[in-house]
Amino acid sequence: MAALAELSLVLLLLSAVSSDYTLTDQDGLGREFDGIGAVSGGGATSRLLVNYPEPYRSQILDYLFKPDFGASLHIFKVEIGGDAQSTDGTEPSHMHYPDDQNYFRGYEWWLMKEAKKRNPNIKLIGLPWAFPGWIGRGENWPYDFPDVTAYYVVSWIIGAKQYHDLDIDYVGIWNERSYNATYIKVLRHTLDKLGLDNVGIIAADGQWEIAHDLVVDPYLNDAVQVIGAHYPGTVTVADAISSGKKLWSSEDYSTFNDEIGGGCWARILNQNYVNGNMTSTISWNLVASYYEELPFGLEGLMTAKEPWSGNYVVSTPVWITAHTTQFTQPGWFYLRTVGHLEKGGSYVALTDRRGNLTIIIETMSHDHSVCIRPYLPKFSVCPQNATFQLDGSFKNVKTLQAWYSKLCTNTTKPTLFKRMSPITVTNGAFSLELDVDEVYTLTTLTTGQKGTYPDPPASQPFPRKYKDDFRVRNPPFSEAPFFADQSGVFEYFINTSDPGDHVFTFRQVLTQRPITWVSDANQAISVIGDFTWSNITVSCDVYIETPDTGAVFIAARVDQGGSLAHLAKGIYFWVFADGTYKVTGDLQGEIILGKGLAGVRARRWHTLTLQVEGYKAYGFLNGNPLWKNVFTVGPAHGWAAIGTASFEFAQFDNFMVEAKVTE
Repeated sequence: MAALAELSLVLLLLSAVSSDYTLTDQDGLGREFDGIGAVSGGGATSRLLVNYPEPYRSQILDYLFKPDFGASLHIFKVEIGGDAQSTDGTEPSHMHYPDDQNYFRGYEWWLMKEAKKRNPNIKLIGLPWAFPGWIGRGENWPYDFPDVTAYYVVSWIIGAKQYHDLDIDYVGIWNERSYNATYIKVLRHTLDKLGLDNVGIIAADGQWEIAHDLVVDPYLNDAVQVIGAHYPGTVTVADAISSGKKLWSSEDYSTFNDEIGGGCWARILNQNYVNGNMTSTISWNLVASYYEELPFGLEGLMTAKEPWSGNYVVSTPVWITAHTTQFTQPGWFYLRTVGHLEKGGSYVALTDRRGNLTIIIETMSHDHSVCIRPYLPKFSVCPQNATFQLDGSFKNVKTLQAWYSKLCTNTTKPTLFKRMSPITVTNGAFSLELDVDEVYTLTTLTTGQKGTYPDPPASQPFPRKYKDDFRVRNPPFSEAPFFADQSGVFEYFINTSDPGDHVFTFRQVLTQRPITWVSDANQAISVIGDFTWSNITVSCDVYIETPDTGAVFIAARVDQGGSLAHLAKGIYFWVFADGTYKVTGDLQGEIILGKGLAGVRARRWHTLTLQVEGYKAYGFLNGNPLWKNVFTVGPAHGWAAIGTASFEFAQFDNFMVEAKVTE
């Protein structure tokens, strides 16, 4: 027993022994730091943000972009809208057709300007997820005519400057899809020829495969400035290192913005560099501002999904981001002396080469830092004492400002981005008692702020009764409030051919299937409302523009969106230009619940009303009963929706939805 007690004492003493880590620039510096960023797009992830009333919308933007306030992002990446479903919805293209250019569609232009307004130094990136169908000339492929695709992408860059005074810093190839070396070279040549040689190319926003091609193809190597990989798991490959290119995790995180999501973000922000020499990490996504029931709900750095109430939530990842972004800037350099802590966790240190030093330490445990992807092998982290020795340019530092977070997943309330008492550096050294699931920032900078605003309004469900006649329009945006396009593109339209009551309408504008990123539906559909709605009435004036073959629908209880929108079930009330109607239980129109004659014709306005109560549904045409007592099948609740049977012009007006309270 005495021997066992003695052994326990020895182990205790050993555990208390401090591990030493030297931070110095004496032998040179590591890689240049390029910044921390986030993505709006891929797709429609900021859709509801634009409809927030002030002051709440500006507050959300401040938490994301304002320096020394919240996330204080260095990089902002947006989708170059391609008219196709790209995760949580479609984003409109600036060129639906070859002879069509409009640089005011969508909200990414506005959002980039808001980011620049708060931080003029923020870097801007554009990346296509999809392309309009005309680029493929009948094929679901953007590379057969590389000069056409390059013209399309470069037009977006030029339009950003010409119409919005936005300088795009980087452009990508095709998100998480095949790259084409010829196209990349043509894109580089086109940029350079038009005086856009300052725009860097990031390739290829997938895995690291392109690194090998850069090594063996000098012309491709010259065309690419950054190798960007998605969800690399903090590691890279030898060819990427030997290429000499900047290495970025150009999309990462993709995780719920709870405490575990914060732990995931804290771990990869450090270890993407420690393990993989990646000098930028970009979060998908910026803000969870889309209906929560769409794919990957609540996976932004913060949440803003209720513009009708004004409620938003500043989540843990915002403050984890601040630990790095508020005390570094692109152009700083990592020290070479970075690495793993002896008992788990990691540390990085960066300098502005003018005497300032910032150290970020994380001790995230495995179970509290799991990202949704990729798989995270098991590891252990224990409490530990760490002593840091400052040397080189930093040996005369006397005091370090300290910011601290402690993440928890149990009932204990976390501590997030708290300013602590400064740490005294004695003889170039200081020690820390590190617990598990902590983040420290220690810095010579005296700036930094945990920005606050008064609490936003309380959360409220979508209004049970909602109307839109599409007459009141918010000029910067082409979409009507709260409608979330899942296939096709719906835009405000001025119907000059109709001088009557339907001058201002909402129109589906695509007539050709885009080059898709996922399995888009063959129908166009835009959803709205509350996913929990069951017993509701949906009404809308509709106008079929395509004689003989055109068709439109209104729907209730729609249960799928995003990349699964083509599989959406619900109750769909269709009318066709040939004078027939159909009631189906799915978007594809294969589950037929009823059909008959309606007398509807193209290029005439008609009013459709769909009433769903319990297991039965009723349809009205122009206020008169058309069908009744159709038994519902499939989902018991879901969104309301409007749409078309194909990619075709059609207009909608005087939309109304009213939901009954379900006991």
